[in-house]
Amino acid sequence: MIGKLTGKKVVIIVAQEFEDVELLYPVLRLSEEGAEIVVVPVNEGLHPRPYVVGKPVTGRFGHPVPIPVMAEGNRYRVSRFEELKAAEIDCVLFPGGYSPDALRLHAGTLELVRECHRQGKLLAAICHGPWVLISAGIMEGKRATGYIAVRDDLVNAGAEFVDVPAVRDGNILTGRVPDDLPEFCQEIILALAT
Repeated sequence: MIGKLTGKKVVIIVAQEFEDVELLYPVLRLSEEGAEIVVVPVNEGLHPRPYVVGKPVTGRFGHPVPIPVMAEGNRYRVSRFEELKAAEIDCVLFPGGYSPDALRLHAGTLELVRECHRQGKLLAAICHGPWVLISAGIMEGKRATGYIAVRDDLVNAGAEFVDVPAVRDGNILTGRVPDDLPEFCQEIILALAT
């Protein structure tokens, strides 16, 4: 598929209880533009459903990774975290939900964010996703948005909170809430296409 993002790799990292639509919409929208989408489940975080050995990482509304209604290999593929290399990534995206609360404690995720930031890669986070960027220590002096519950955390991390659908400051792009996914994904497309 040829599009504005052909040749670009977008890595979407999720832990237990991610916001389902904040994974599914970017997979569809960004793959529509030709991006290679890699979904990386990190089996961390609390899960309200009964514990089962080998249970997949699952969203708040029950969508597991791999996504059963979408054939892996067409619009996306699944990868293990250990296989990621910052130099091969164009964008790292963090959906919201409860997933970011677990990912902000995952040392490998924080180091990947810091390394991608050093390399000038696009870091995109929506809703509660900015928590991961805050914990990586890269938000000071940045303009950012997110779910209102994240506002104080952004401000305490030295960022300027703006109540808009999506905002890009350098290589950091943040989105507010699920309703703002169209604007958020459009900003990702604009950032990666230029």
